[in-house]
Amino acid sequence: MDKTATRKNGDGIFRALTMLFAFSILIILLIMAGEMVWESLPSLRKFGWGFITGSDWDAVQGSFAALPYLYGSIVSSILAILLATPLSVGTALFITELAPHKVGVVTASLVELLAAIPSVIYGLWGILVMTPWLQTTIEPFLIKHLGFLPFFQGAPYGVSMLAAVFILMIMIIPIITSITKEVLLAVPQSQKEAAFALGATRWEMIRMAVIPYGRSGILGAVILGLGRAIGETMAVTMVIGNTPQISLSLLSPAYTMPSVIANEFAEATSKLHTASLMEIGLILLVVTLVINFMARLLLWSVTRRWKGGTP
Repeated sequence: MDKTATRKNGDGIFRALTMLFAFSILIILLIMAGEMVWESLPSLRKFGWGFITGSDWDAVQGSFAALPYLYGSIVSSILAILLATPLSVGTALFITELAPHKVGVVTASLVELLAAIPSVIYGLWGILVMTPWLQTTIEPFLIKHLGFLPFFQGAPYGVSMLAAVFILMIMIIPIITSITKEVLLAVPQSQKEAAFALGATRWEMIRMAVIPYGRSGILGAVILGLGRAIGETMAVTMVIGNTPQISLSLLSPAYTMPSVIANEFAEATSKLHTASLMEIGLILLVVTLVINFMARLLLWSVTRRWKGGTP
């Protein structure tokens, strides 16, 4: 009886500790959000909703608005995800389904190594190598052949929204690829063999047996990649040009929310300036939470549909 009671007490203590750890994460998030709201109050009271819809940022005149930074963060992250997802999924499929075992192991190791490189290294490579290449080769080509589109108009600056999109794409490819690879490796071998037994080609097997089985996991990998992209600071700051403007042209300099916080927070001279930067941080937190909520909702919808047997 004593052993049973001791065991039950141990289980109760373990349960209480794990619940405490789980709820502590939520408590930390609430404390962070509360502090950010408190520090943002001067900006919230003075500018209201105009802070999100306006585009004027003048520290001398005490006028602040976040729309250019919000635009830069969302556009650069979404474009980076659109470019990185097919490359990442294709690389993961090559590693798991097409490449010889030794080649796949080496490729996977190289991809994981890319994920471990600090973002400032990507930024240095971007500003010293990629942006000059964009300025002298890619951007003039785009202006010459696609300049009739509003997305490729303007002068070839090198540092631009396009540079930020490319650097973000390169940075999130290893994350999406690594997670997608693990998801695809979890597909039962019997499911693949059943597809081959029915006469499917390798591509048909991948399309009908592998990708549908791992769809929710692949979506989760894309979500994590998006979270990394929208919060990236140093690499984007070094290549995007840091100009608070809204332009359809990808060749124009832009600005992001993490970049303006990193550039100006240490130099903020007034309480209103600091509060405005803190409100940008609060907006970034809200945007991240909204994106994750929508992604979770989409993930739940996809998982529920496939569990229900609907193709």
